[in-house]
Amino acid sequence: MSRSQNEEFQQWWNKQRDRNNHDVLYTGDDEAFLTVEIRTPATVDPDKDRIRTRTARQLSRLYLLKFKQLASSFVWIGNSFLYLVRTANRRIANDNPPSVSSSARLYRLIKGFLVVVVLLLCFELAAYFKGWHFTPPSVASAEVAVEVVYAWWLEIRASYLAPPLQSLTNVCIVLFLIQSVDRLVLVLGCFWIKLRRIKPVASMAYPTKLVGEGVRLEDYPMVIVQIPMCNEKEVYQQSIGAVCMLDWPRERMLVQVLDDSSELDVQQLIKAEVQKWQQRGVRIVYRHRLIRTGYKAGNLKAAMNCEYVKDYEFVAIFDADFQPPADFLKKTVPHFKGNDELALVQTRWAFVNKDENLLTRLQNINLSFHFEVEQQVNGVFINFFGFNGTAGVWRIKALEDCGGWLERTTVEDMDIAVRAHLCGWKFIYLNDVKCLCELPESYEAYKKQQYRWHSGPMQLFRLCFFDILRSKVSVAKKANMIFLFFLLRKLILPFYSFTLFCVILPLTMFFPEANLPSWVVCYIPGIMSILNIIPAPRSFPFIVPYLLFENTMSVTKFGAMISGLFKFGSSYEWVVTKKLGRSSEADLVAYAESGSLAESTTIQRSSSDSGLTELSKLGAAKKAGTTKRNRLYRTEIALAFILLAASVRSLLSAQGIHFYFLLFQGITFVVVGLDLIGEQVS
Repeated sequence: MSRSQNEEFQQWWNKQRDRNNHDVLYTGDDEAFLTVEIRTPATVDPDKDRIRTRTARQLSRLYLLKFKQLASSFVWIGNSFLYLVRTANRRIANDNPPSVSSSARLYRLIKGFLVVVVLLLCFELAAYFKGWHFTPPSVASAEVAVEVVYAWWLEIRASYLAPPLQSLTNVCIVLFLIQSVDRLVLVLGCFWIKLRRIKPVASMAYPTKLVGEGVRLEDYPMVIVQIPMCNEKEVYQQSIGAVCMLDWPRERMLVQVLDDSSELDVQQLIKAEVQKWQQRGVRIVYRHRLIRTGYKAGNLKAAMNCEYVKDYEFVAIFDADFQPPADFLKKTVPHFKGNDELALVQTRWAFVNKDENLLTRLQNINLSFHFEVEQQVNGVFINFFGFNGTAGVWRIKALEDCGGWLERTTVEDMDIAVRAHLCGWKFIYLNDVKCLCELPESYEAYKKQQYRWHSGPMQLFRLCFFDILRSKVSVAKKANMIFLFFLLRKLILPFYSFTLFCVILPLTMFFPEANLPSWVVCYIPGIMSILNIIPAPRSFPFIVPYLLFENTMSVTKFGAMISGLFKFGSSYEWVVTKKLGRSSEADLVAYAESGSLAESTTIQRSSSDSGLTELSKLGAAKKAGTTKRNRLYRTEIALAFILLAASVRSLLSAQGIHFYFLLFQGITFVVVGLDLIGEQVS
């Protein structure tokens, strides 16, 4: 570099040093040249500072809003938790402990199981945080007493406790697979029936026109229609009205209202309703027993002992909440013509309140599978199924031949069906004839109903086992009745459901040496749930709640099964399922919209002669009743804590699918135990 160039550079450097407080901006419009633009602080754009300040203020407000939302969420969660705790405390304070029965025994066993599980969880948590799971201490080198105890526990668990638990697990898995195969065969049989369009065909058919228009009365056999009821003021009007509007010659039909009500006001209401229909020319009688023995079986038995029954050929039975269609007898009675071996024609149930709440939706899934698949397949391929106790027509000769109604069990309908089958009589199931009825809307009513439905079959199995062996039916029918009808579907199903998912699954979390495969916990139950829900495809969104709820109900069904099998006193207790008369309220709304009873046959049948005024009074009387409070179910709550404790233990072992199943199943038990499913009351 020359001297002149050095001087020029020095001058330029001195100028830049004098302007050291100035901003420098480089622009590179041309890659070959570098342009330097010198600006003073006064030339900086003031709008940028305002924008920068405004942005910071907006961010502050945004973060403040996020913080408020987060705080509100925490407050909502805290309030919900406190509300849940207060609700639980109130229900614990108001709840009565279980009485001395099979339920009380089962509750004590589960409570003891809960104590053991909590102690094991505390022990395992201590071991986990100490790291004993990764380096189990040996007895020889252990210095702390707790480590010695844990080392002994590992040895005892692996050598003595896990093997029998694994054996029980394997037995339950085998039973589970057998029951799953049975369910799959039933579904395939139903598909075959649909594919081939197989259904019973009557040898004759009655004209669709109303009776009394030139038809011969001799073509219509004599039929008794029985309506057994007990303290059911919510539904007596609609059932009596529906039966009295049956399209059958009045001279050939007699209606028996079999009232076992213990409340005097209910008796007067039912008697007044009967008198109104008598004034319209309907042949209807009111019967009330002074000595109410044998529950429904005793009521039906007393009615069949009347002298005039010998003049009748068939008897149709409807529970108090059932509303048969007007052509019910015209669709069922023709099947008896020319078929002298036929004893029973059973029809399907349809539910007026299946969409009322989650509980009724889940019941609809179960009962749709029962009628669409079980009853239909058994009726077509085996010619035997259990009588549902209502919505069916019996040949009176068949009832007399098999001994009539007996009071020895709480499932008198299944009892008489079994005895009639052993006497050689045949059954027919009509899937396309439906009778409207009502599902229990509260968990309390549903639980009592399911207890009776699952304890009664075990009473009956104990009583009729040797009768089945001594009967003259074929070996195949004996095997079907013993192994499929009773053992597999009435005993094994509730046994493995409760044992596998409420006992074995939690224990395998604390005994990792015993393995319960993931396909048993999730995949196979999921497939079975899909099969169960096929007859009710609109309920598919409820498949997960259905699976969890069925496992929750297994504790009730298991306790009922044990009670009936070992003849505990509570197994013979009959509790009438609570009805709400939902269909009456629906008819009331329909009447208000239409303005005339004549515009709707359903309204015409359900409202009877009492008219809109009395229906309104009945609804007002129901609303004016005493306030019902939700209950606390201690057994379900105890099982909830067991499953949640097991889910924590599975989380320590990183067992993903087991953890999620136990967690959600435990939450389901909490919801059911606090009576938060079904009819919501104060």
